[in-house]
Amino acid sequence: MTSVRKGIATVALTIASGLSLSACATKGYVDEQIATVNSRVSALEAKVQQVDSTAQAANAAAQGAAGAAQTANQRLDQLTARVDSIEQQLAQKRPRN
Repeated sequence: MTSVRKGIATVALTIASGLSLSACATKGYVDEQIATVNSRVSALEAKVQQVDSTAQAANAAAQGAAGAAQTANQRLDQLTARVDSIEQQLAQKRPRN
C-alpha cells in the first residue's frame, strides 16, 4: 500500500505543481501582450481618422453639389415662367398670311 500512496502523492504533487506554474504570468509577458494590443489599437485609430477625414470631404462635396443643384433648379423655374409667357404671347398672335 505504500507504493500506491507514493504513486498518488506523486500524481497529486505533479498536478499541483503544474497548476501553480501555469497560472503565473510574468510582468514582461504582460507588458509584451499589452504592447501588441496597444499597437493594434493605434493602427485602428489611425485608420478611423483617415476614414473620418475622407467621409468629411465627401460630405462637403455632396453639400456643394446640393447647393449647385438648388441654384440650377431656381434658375430653371425662372426660365420656365419666362418660356410660358412667351408661348402665351405667340399663341395670341394671329398668323401672317
